[in-house]
Amino acid sequence: MEFHVITLFPEMFAAANWPGMIGRALKAGLIHIEAHGLREHGIGNYRQVDDTPYGGGSGMVLRPEPLFGAIDAVMGAHPGLWRLLLTPQGEPLDQAMVRDLSARRPGLLLIAGRYEGVDERVRSLADRELSIGDYVLSGGELPAMVVIEAVARLVPGVLGNPESLAEESFAEGLLEYPHYTRPEEFRGMRVPEVLLSGDHRKIREWRKREALKRTARRRPDLLGRGRS
Repeated sequence: MEFHVITLFPEMFAAANWPGMIGRALKAGLIHIEAHGLREHGIGNYRQVDDTPYGGGSGMVLRPEPLFGAIDAVMGAHPGLWRLLLTPQGEPLDQAMVRDLSARRPGLLLIAGRYEGVDERVRSLADRELSIGDYVLSGGELPAMVVIEAVARLVPGVLGNPESLAEESFAEGLLEYPHYTRPEEFRGMRVPEVLLSGDHRKIREWRKREALKRTARRRPDLLGRGRS
């Protein structure tokens, strides 16, 4: 699966910067990540990409010409990409959306804004707008990385044990159950006896109960949504 990012900081997406699972998937050719510098499509000798907003106000806004130029260039070289604009005004990213994005082939074009945002006309080129949370960042690069990792995990072959996907938080609309490993007792805290019993039916039942309890306590809003 391909991930293309339009950004003012393409060096952030260099292959050497991706550790662990994503790094291994890149080396194995299971995914491809390519950053496209917005400055290459800037205006004039100084490659200008931003300007002051009409109507006044603080900060700078990314101009439409560089962004349209960059998007057109990437789409011309890689047709069929699903275009995502990363913005606090977009739909909240959740696991259901991640699953949908993972099915978009050949891949995704992630448009990372900066400063006060992008010229409103750029939105006309996006297939979808998404946000990773109700807070403010300096740009869309970190959200783009979040999307890449979340989606890449669902690409066949990326995870060593694909069965683990079904047990993770949000996979069934619930938070994940508690995990324990050795030792059986640590500073007075013991592993629940059911996990040591070897009775797989009882373990499954315990994990289900614990997932429901944890979700009800920490994220009751998820129970109201139904299973995704």
